[in-house]
Amino acid sequence: ELVLKVRIQNPNLRENDFIEIELDRQELTYKELLRVSCHELGVNPEHVQKIRKLPNTMLRKDKDVARLQDFQELELVVTVSDKNLLFRAQTLSERSGYNKKASELTY
Repeated sequence: ELVLKVRIQNPNLRENDFIEIELDRQELTYKELLRVSCHELGVNPEHVQKIRKLPNTMLRKDKDVARLQDFQELELVVTVSDKNLLFRAQTLSERSGYNKKASELTY
């Protein structure tokens, strides 16, 4: 697996943290990167203008994705209208991989 850090590019978001996603190294394509990133971030793929490898490189094709290294940081640049947000941020409990029991541990 290839582990990447992704987030939505939006300086207006109060929390703009990265999440880690995993891609099968046998399926390193632009389409798969877009699909997994959008699923994990709760973004409609139709609203993604581009995927940027930070700090300033646009990913355009499968060969670009194949060159990515573990823990590289990516941003989804999304189209957002002023009147409504075109994606819905998921709560932690809605995200895949969220462990409710682990969140209830006390120290």
